[in-house]
Amino acid sequence: MSKGHRGAGIRSEVHHGRGTCPRCGKMNVKILYEKEIDGKQVKICKVCNATLKNVARKEARMAKAAAAAETPAAEAPATEEAQA
Repeated sequence: MSKGHRGAGIRSEVHHGRGTCPRCGKMNVKILYEKEIDGKQVKICKVCNATLKNVARKEARMAKAAAAAETPAAEAPATEEAQA
C-alpha cells in the first residue's frame, strides 16, 4: 500500500503538509488531499476527503436507485391496464 501521505513523502511540503483545512477549519492537521471545491483546487484534510467521497458515493447510489425505480414504475401501469 502506498504511503505517500506520511513520513518521507510529505517532508518536501510546506510545514511538512500541516496547516488549517479550508473546508472544516481544523488547525495544524495534515492538508494533503487536493480536491476541487467551488471551482478552486484546494488541499483538504483526511476527514474532509473521506466525507466528500462518502457523499459522492451516496449520491451515486441514490441516482442508481432512482433510475431503477423509474423503469419498472413506467412498465407496471401498462401491465395493470392490460389485465383490467
